[in-house]
Order: sequence, then structure tokens, then C-alpha cells
Amino acid sequence: MTKFGRKNWFALLLFGLIGQIAWSVENMFFNLFVYDRVAHDLDVVTLMVQLSGIVATVTTLVAGTLSDKVGNRKKFICYGYIIWGITVALFGTLSPDKIGVMFGMKISEAVPLCLVLVVVGDCVMTVFGSTANDASFNAWVTDNTKPDFRGKVESVLSVLPLLAMLIVAGGFGILVEGLTYFGLFLALGIIISACGIVGIFVIQDSPTLQSNGSFKDIIYGFKPSVIKSNPSFYIVLCIAGIYSVACQIFMPYLIIYMKTYLGFSTIEYSIVFGLAIALGAVANVLVGPLTDKLDKTKLMYIGAGVLSAGLMGMYFAKDIDKIALLILFGIAGFVMICGYIFFSALCGAVTRDYTPTKNAGKLQGVRMIFNVLIPMVVGPMIGNAINKAMAIPLVDAGADVMTTSYVPAPEIFLAGAICALLTFALIPVLTHFTSKSKQENK
Repeated sequence: MTKFGRKNWFALLLFGLIGQIAWSVENMFFNLFVYDRVAHDLDVVTLMVQLSGIVATVTTLVAGTLSDKVGNRKKFICYGYIIWGITVALFGTLSPDKIGVMFGMKISEAVPLCLVLVVVGDCVMTVFGSTANDASFNAWVTDNTKPDFRGKVESVLSVLPLLAMLIVAGGFGILVEGLTYFGLFLALGIIISACGIVGIFVIQDSPTLQSNGSFKDIIYGFKPSVIKSNPSFYIVLCIAGIYSVACQIFMPYLIIYMKTYLGFSTIEYSIVFGLAIALGAVANVLVGPLTDKLDKTKLMYIGAGVLSAGLMGMYFAKDIDKIALLILFGIAGFVMICGYIFFSALCGAVTRDYTPTKNAGKLQGVRMIFNVLIPMVVGPMIGNAINKAMAIPLVDAGADVMTTSYVPAPEIFLAGAICALLTFALIPVLTHFTSKSKQENK
């Protein structure tokens, strides 16, 4: 295989973008739906997020191993997306009044049952989403790419989450007003399922993919012998984990910070955020192909440095007049986004470079532990600890701001910058092992 091919590009863009839009809606609107329509209980929202992360990781371990055992990614992707869409559509039917009518309860009595159902429903959606996207789609990308063009593919993949975030943040709020949550989830579910149906005709598994392994291989990625045999793979996962923790320190609080601490209006933060994402995405798509011609591991220094520089700029962009603040924070945000996407693309490409091809599915769960589970637990924990310690009082906030007595503090960007620079300690180790691997393969 010397090139990715048009059909593969179409499948990558379709399934990659729709999958990321689905995850973005789950992360941004499912929580808001529970808070707005079921109960103003952030403990339930927190529990839902935590359980979703755990379920996603376990599911990816099991489904990835199963797709290796069967020797088929296509069925897991296509049928997974079809059922994923159905579960998303059904989620919008959950509300205390409907549950009350169904079980003959008062609304106040139906709320606890509804909360249980939305948590369980979110976990069920995560099972099919992780099976189709995290486990099978990611393994399919690894199967169908080679190191000489993987950086280009990964640079496009790394833009899709931000593009999805831009689409969801910019347009779905308006759709909720026009369609209601039920209409939004129904429409999104239909799109996700339709994507799976299209995939039946356009997705092709790699010709080199063969059935491999058994269910015992669920623990494959944790075996000392496997870790010892693939040091570069695990080191780059550690680097990606540190980078992801750095991002999760500030990312969950970014919009709230802009609205409360900086005092940006919805239009102002949408423009700043949207431009930074759009320009950063374009910059990285242009730079992405160059990474295939250079040493990806050494380029990580640049990626981490740019990310840290942008975060430092965001930390210092405060206490100035509004126009200057919009400009400086926007520039800093653009720099941060460039580093964010660039470093993510490099980590993804190097991870795929050193993923044993025959066992790609088995290792997707390990990747999820470093890229999703640990960062989503540790990052927000650090960020919110900083916010509580700084205890900046909430002076004036709109009704949609889900916080109580304090707002996000600028120090979360400083902490994120410092955490991102910690990757510098592991990059030389990765360089050593990748160089050793290249020499052994000569």
C-alpha cells in the first residue's frame, strides 16, 4: 500500500467527523440535558462522565480484542454506528414526565428513576460508540495506513475533534431551541445510523487483516513481555497521557472562564474560540504532510513548546481593556490550538507507527487508558483543585453557567503549560528507542 486512496479518505472523513460530532454532543449536551430537563444535580452529571470513561475503556479493550479475533473491522464499525445512532435517538425520550406517565408515578417520584435510566442509557451508548469508533475505527485506520503517509492522515484526524466541537458549540445550541432535545437527539441518531449504512458500501478492511488471537488477549496489552517488546509504543502513550492531562486541566473550564472571569459575551467567545479553532486547523493541515518527511519524535518538542507558549499567553491575557483582551486572548488561543492539534497529530502518528499491526485491535484499550481514562480523571481534578484554591468569587453569571461560588482561575492555564512541558522528560527516551528500532530493522 503506497497511498491511502480516495475511498479510504471518504470513509475516514465521514466516520471520523460523525463520530467526533456524536462524542461532542454527548460531552456537551447530554450533561446539559440531564441538568436542564431531569434534575439540577451535578453529582449525577459527574457520575455519568466518570462511568462513561470507564465503560469506554473497558469496551474498547473487549471490542478491539474481538475485532482482532474475528479479523473484521468493517462489521464492527458499520453495525456499531447503526446501533449507536438508535441509542442516541432513544436518549431524548427520557424525561421525568414521560417516565411518570409510563410507570404511573408523580413527576417528583419519577425523577430518581429517570436519573438512573439516563446514566444507564449513556453507558449503553458508550458501549456501541466505543465499539464502533474507539476500538474498530481506530484499528481500521492503523490497518490501512503506512508510516510514509500516516502523519498526513493523522493531521486530518486530529482536526476532526475540533471541527466537531466548532459545529456542535456553534450550531447545536440553536437546534435545541428549534427542535428541542428530543428532536436534536433523534436527528443526530438518524445521521449516525445512516453513516453506518453508508459504511457497508464504502468501507473495506485491509487485505493484510487476518483473524488473530482469542479473548485471553484482553490482557494482551498489559503483559510484561508485550511491553518489553514494544517500548516505543508504551512510551509514546505515556507522553500522550501527560499531554492529555495538561489539556484536561483547563479545557473543561475554558468557556466558563471566558464568560465569567474575562467577561466575554456569547458572541465574543464564540468568535474568539471559532477563529482560533478554524485558523489552527488550517495551519495544521498545511503543516501535517511535512511531518512525514521529518523526525516525528523530535517534532514533539515543537508541539509541546507551542502548546505551552499559547497557554502562557492565555494566562497573562487579563486585566486589560476589552478590545486588547479579545485580540491577545485570541492570538494566544490560536497558538495554543496549533500546539494542541500538532502535538495530538504527532502522538497519534507515532503511536500508529509503533503499534504491532497484527494486534492493533488488542491495543486500542491500552491507548484509551492513557488518552481518555487517566486524563479525564486526573486533569479536571487538578484544574478544579486550583479553582477552589484560588476561590475567585462568582460576581455575575448567566443562568446557564453551572457553578456556585467561584469561577475558573487563570492559573489553570499556567498549570497546563507546566504539565505539557513535562513531556520533555520522556521525548528523549522515545527518541532513543525509536532510533534503536530503526537500526534493528535495517
